[in-house]
Amino acid sequence: MARTEEKLPIIAIIGRQNVGKSSLLNAIAGRRLSIVDPMPGVTRDRVTAIVAKRGVPFQLVDTAGMGMAREDQFFESVERQIQYAIEEADLVLFVVDAIAGLLEADKQVATRLRRAGKDVLLVANKSDNTSIENGLMPFAELGFGDAVPVSCAHMRRLGELLDILLEKLPQVA
Repeated sequence: MARTEEKLPIIAIIGRQNVGKSSLLNAIAGRRLSIVDPMPGVTRDRVTAIVAKRGVPFQLVDTAGMGMAREDQFFESVERQIQYAIEEADLVLFVVDAIAGLLEADKQVATRLRRAGKDVLLVANKSDNTSIENGLMPFAELGFGDAVPVSCAHMRRLGELLDILLEKLPQVA
């Protein structure tokens, strides 16, 4: 189904497992919509929310984490949902874990997003303090510019993230 100009811009939240994608959706939406759990693989489907920030409405889409084992019974379904979210997105928030640092799995996600040709904003969640933020340089290797540091757990620097993402969204007619 082709999207029309009247539809809200779509922001897909993409990344490997346990980087805080669901926490980011909840933080931006201002309410708990996605399940947050330290066990990997809890989110298996897309969770969507219509959000309006600073008078700008958009659809926010949380996805399952990339990197699920192919042997998992839900692998194919999860991969289809992630691919659909990427294809429909006007902007992708590529979430990485600032504490864990740059991992091979992040590089694999980056490769997939480059192939998709979407506008990508790199978000380093779990940037709980300046010391952690100072260690974000390795993420530049992913090729999406400087990571925007946030901490969903502490609601830190989310306003700055909103400023940037709202600037990147297409205007609704």
